[in-house]
Amino acid sequence: MVAVNIANAVEASGEARNAGDITVAHSSLTVDHSLKLPEMKPRIVELFKDLFNHWSNLDESHFTAAQLSGGITNRLLKVSVEEENGNTVLVTVRIYGPNTEYVINRDRELQAIVHLSTAGFGPKLLGTFENGMVQSFIHARTLNASDMRKPKLAAEIAKQLKSFHQVDIPGSKEPQLWNDIFKFFKKASYLTYDDRKKQNMYKKISFKEVETELIKLKELTGQLDAPVVFAHNDLLSGNLMLNDDEEKLYFIDFEYGSYSYRGFDIGNHFNEYAGLDCDYTLYPTKNEQYHFFRHYLNPEKPNEVSDIDLEALYVETTSYMLVSHMYWALWALIQAKMSEIDFDYLEYFFLRYNEYKRRKNECFSLAKSYLSQSKTM
Repeated sequence: MVAVNIANAVEASGEARNAGDITVAHSSLTVDHSLKLPEMKPRIVELFKDLFNHWSNLDESHFTAAQLSGGITNRLLKVSVEEENGNTVLVTVRIYGPNTEYVINRDRELQAIVHLSTAGFGPKLLGTFENGMVQSFIHARTLNASDMRKPKLAAEIAKQLKSFHQVDIPGSKEPQLWNDIFKFFKKASYLTYDDRKKQNMYKKISFKEVETELIKLKELTGQLDAPVVFAHNDLLSGNLMLNDDEEKLYFIDFEYGSYSYRGFDIGNHFNEYAGLDCDYTLYPTKNEQYHFFRHYLNPEKPNEVSDIDLEALYVETTSYMLVSHMYWALWALIQAKMSEIDFDYLEYFFLRYNEYKRRKNECFSLAKSYLSQSKTM
């Protein structure tokens, strides 16, 4: 059997959905996120027959589905389709986690993904359904947190991130970061958990304190004049894939993507060196950060980046690293209420918020010192 590129192998159905100025195949079907794989497979087959005319006459024996490891938001499947000519086509099905619309703007994601795919980032978007999407399959392995700090890979991530930040996504270029954070804050500060243990943990949070910290952070970062770019906003190891044979790196999963600040995207990425265990002793050293910055700022001649530019990006990134902790801490509170995925989101809130508090004095001092010196120059 020969695996082929689905982008050239399937014919979409007549139903379509607009994503900005691009139209993609769409099915009105849904797939129950909670089903076990054997029970889910008939629904996947029905979906594919509805979505792609090319496969409408195949029976269920031509389809095979397998669970992929993924993040803590969605459910990912690899589906193989054996066609009548003997070719086998591989695709990825992403089923949105329940209630993720509380934290993810799906219309914004869909508009971005088609343009990013055209620009060479991530898999091809092949079709959408009511609670998910079908994409081409990437023949690569998902990175782990320790991979990201390897100098060669760090340099490649930096180069690709620079290119990613240069993609033009149609629509408003207004940064959405603080709008999203304060939406999260508003939703997170009025929650009630049915589980008594969760509710008791939740009551320990001072939202007045959190709001004060957010206001101070917004004021501080606003003085740094960080460039506004289309940011990935979730560049953790699980959203980076590598084909070791071809040494090709892929960015995937753009559901949190938006116009935002350059320093946030980089600082958020550095936070992810800690992995889901949140071991922040693994946060990159200054030398490791400078290695990344050189390849980001001047991919062709990284050794020609000036000390002034390195320091400026270091301060910018360090400040927005704090914002990243607050963003995901508030996100976690909402997920603790809404998500059915087995993950201790409340504990994750405290891990992120406590790390913010541990680092804030050091980071605020660095930024204020830099801003003070800049004014005297």
